[in-house]
Amino acid sequence: MFIVIVILILILGLSTWLYMQKATFGSLPSEESMARIEKSSHYKNGEFQNNTYTPTFAPGYTFWGVIRSQIFDKAVSTEPSGKIPSVKRDLKHLPKDQNLLVWFGHSSTLLQIEGKTFLIDPIFSDNASPIPNSVKVFAGTNSYHVQDLPEIDYLLISHDHYDHLDYETVLGLKKKVKTVICGLGVGAHFERWGYPKNKIIEEDWNDSVKVGKDFTIHTLPARHKSGRGFTQNQSLWASYLISSPTMKVFYSGDGGYDTHFAEIGKRFGPIDVALLENGQYNKAWHYIHMLPEETLQAAKDLNAKSMIPVHNSKFALAKHRWNEPLNEITRLNEKYHIPLITPNMGEIVNFDSHKVFPQWWKNNAEKPI
Repeated sequence: MFIVIVILILILGLSTWLYMQKATFGSLPSEESMARIEKSSHYKNGEFQNNTYTPTFAPGYTFWGVIRSQIFDKAVSTEPSGKIPSVKRDLKHLPKDQNLLVWFGHSSTLLQIEGKTFLIDPIFSDNASPIPNSVKVFAGTNSYHVQDLPEIDYLLISHDHYDHLDYETVLGLKKKVKTVICGLGVGAHFERWGYPKNKIIEEDWNDSVKVGKDFTIHTLPARHKSGRGFTQNQSLWASYLISSPTMKVFYSGDGGYDTHFAEIGKRFGPIDVALLENGQYNKAWHYIHMLPEETLQAAKDLNAKSMIPVHNSKFALAKHRWNEPLNEITRLNEKYHIPLITPNMGEIVNFDSHKVFPQWWKNNAEKPI
């Protein structure tokens, strides 16, 4: 019996190792990249570190306890009962003289600012996981595909988790994207997937990329983790500020609340629009994902004139009702009074307009357990 168990464990281990050689898992940084990574002040003891001590789980929670809850806790329905409302527009012929946004659900967002196109953390696949038929998209949220997009001047990737760096989407975008901007180490994935090195710009926190006259993309801190396999935190997670002659747009990426929001607000504020993580949270992950009131506080710290709550409404990654993040952010905002931009997925939002957005998420209940 002992021999049989050992053989089964070896077979399982070998099968897992072989499966994780698939291209979807990406690659660790090369020796050439490591030479630069090791010079970063944020890379210590063999991995990237946050500015503040950041355990994966909050006090009182354990790895196995959280895993058990994620798999077996059925007390809350996390999926909608019907299709999420969305619209589909012609994105290949957007008026170049307007500053626009299109939100595709979760954190995937298309921006057009001063005639330049930016695509943030796109995922157009049917699931946000390397395991087939797991973490599937909600019905109605995948009306757009790569072929519907215009040419992309800058693809911004906040970190390499599967719901932000999607293998199939990135492959499909290869001929559309002119330049990739990402944190240190993330470029290794793109290189494995066939992107030429001269298309990839890897940056540390507080670096910047000049893209035009008085037009800069700043790579800034976030409080999170990274990794697509067993080896974690070998690439850097980041937030971004797009600073153009006419407006400033901030994207938080994923991450817990910390002092970096106030520091960014002091350095760059006021910020016209802040795209902030609001969804797929859990008190157990408090240090690496913001809770709704922290999202509003982050907007206040940033001195943001308006906010777009992202990281919600497309996948069930946490044990909350699918529309809880938007319900909570709107309820709590009665205290903060920050103008919220909450478009339907696929809707073209003109930043210069003052549209009042209906609460579209109210019309779709949870799927029965």
